[in-house]
Amino acid sequence: MHPVTAAVTARIIERSREGRADYLRRMEAARHDGPGRAKLSCANWAHAFAASPDGDKQRMRNPTAPNVAIVSAYNDMLSAHQPLERFPPIIKAAAEEVGATAQYAGGVPAMCDGVTQGRPGMELSLFSRDVIAMSTGIALTHDAFDAALMLGICDKIVPGLVIGALAFGHLPVIFVPGGPMSSGLSNAEKARVRGLFAEGKATRDELLESEMKSYHGPGTCTFYGTANSNQMMMEMMGLHLPGSAFIHPNTPLRDALVAAAPKRAIEIANGTNAYTPMASVVDEKSIVNALAGLLATGGSTNHTLHLVAMARAAGIVIDWQDFDELSKITPLLARVYPNGSEDVNAFHAAGGMAFVVRELLDAGLAHEDVVTVAGGGLRRYQQEPFLEDGKLVWRDGAAQSLNLDILRPATDPFQAEGGMRLLKGGLGRAVIKTSAVKDANLIVEAPALVFEDQDDLLEAHKRGELNRDFIAVVRFQGPTANGMPELHSLTPVLGVLQDKGFKVALVTDGRMSGASGKVPAAIHVTPEAAHGGPLAYVREGDIIRLDAHAGVLEIKVDAAELAARPRAVTPPAGFGYGRELFGWMRKAAGPAELGASALFGDAA
Repeated sequence: MHPVTAAVTARIIERSREGRADYLRRMEAARHDGPGRAKLSCANWAHAFAASPDGDKQRMRNPTAPNVAIVSAYNDMLSAHQPLERFPPIIKAAAEEVGATAQYAGGVPAMCDGVTQGRPGMELSLFSRDVIAMSTGIALTHDAFDAALMLGICDKIVPGLVIGALAFGHLPVIFVPGGPMSSGLSNAEKARVRGLFAEGKATRDELLESEMKSYHGPGTCTFYGTANSNQMMMEMMGLHLPGSAFIHPNTPLRDALVAAAPKRAIEIANGTNAYTPMASVVDEKSIVNALAGLLATGGSTNHTLHLVAMARAAGIVIDWQDFDELSKITPLLARVYPNGSEDVNAFHAAGGMAFVVRELLDAGLAHEDVVTVAGGGLRRYQQEPFLEDGKLVWRDGAAQSLNLDILRPATDPFQAEGGMRLLKGGLGRAVIKTSAVKDANLIVEAPALVFEDQDDLLEAHKRGELNRDFIAVVRFQGPTANGMPELHSLTPVLGVLQDKGFKVALVTDGRMSGASGKVPAAIHVTPEAAHGGPLAYVREGDIIRLDAHAGVLEIKVDAAELAARPRAVTPPAGFGYGRELFGWMRKAAGPAELGASALFGDAA
């Protein structure tokens, strides 16, 4: 084990000792209570299967017959989630084969950031994670299940499902992904057309044609954003069946993996020799494994928020310092768009997760001695699923990269450090994704241009006011102000300016999409402007220095002078669903109760 990985893990264990012990006590108490249905009255239990087919009713009369919950984020709006419509019948049939039942216990909301990007709905995106967690808890609180399957893929959905399911961590829980869509228009061409549109050199029809060739069928978007980072983490945490993350939907292999999930969940239920509750799978070491995978693959910065909250739901406390220290010793093994030119399908073909797991374990950067839903330790996830004469089998994955432009070994990585860094200085604390930023752009020192809304920056670009070196300060985008939307719609504009040779960067208390790439962006700045953080005192023309190498985010203004300035206040103008909702909530709770730590976990 690498000494830094071992030290960070030990620190997390010590920091989490009290909360983790309390969580495990609660889960053990729930386990000793036995299956929920054993405690239900006859009337309660009859309600639970009143609408079930006769065969299920007969099985559910048997007090020892397992019952598996299905919690799904299916809807037609997300290409990634549309395939989930087919999964419940496959799961129910598979459960029946082994004398069990499976019930659709509940659905959770799932909004598409691709649809809401730059729109008022984006202000509810992050907040929806906690709604999903609550919805998951509501589905499982019927207390009639021996195990649960979580059907979800995209940005907030998997973190919300994890948080909600951990409240029922005495149950075995397996996450069932849908897989990526087939590759469409190349990412380079998509980015080129977006850049042309941002410059007014492409029509809306040309842009739409390009986008429809990129996002063209069922399955997860194929860039390496938050959705596919989720799938990577579920493998690293041992919550998937091995190698199931990046198998296409609506294929025989995908259907076989879906059918295998309820059977495995039943095999590891309470009362069996292989009992594997979720509370045992998600521990301090598995969280460190998720961190290692995220950093080694250049994954989404959204997980500097989500993974903190997911860990906290299991009684585990991590912070951005942990991310930063691990990033300094975790090599970048993958280049997947926006960190490279190829997509997740090419990543999978080059060796995919089996290769990444092998490399991290062999380099001592991940823990092998963890509990997984597949049984055994993390080495099990060096294997990949195949169909052999129609039967699902696992074989060892690639021991060597099949494409060194996409995947490299830990001994010859793309870069010596991982894909994220912590920034600190006079503007507060922030994170930056470095894996997609060229080395020449990791240091920017330039005058500030201050915007209260992303639309203001876009309008300034249309007026031709941004053809110069600058650092865009887009403030009042934090949780209290408007729900902390992603600001991905700024990427094409800033990218065009950077390509023209200007030194540009973004500093914001908001978020960027997991798909954001080449423009240096200090995001999640805390304290946020709405809480009186330093961003609220920045003026146009102030010199700001962003240095990702040194981990610095500074303003070249004397601290006393900065403090003496009048504080900017949250602008009342503009409509957004986050502003509407949070305005209503503030009246009830007051702003102090609605900070980032209250809603989304104190990551900083």
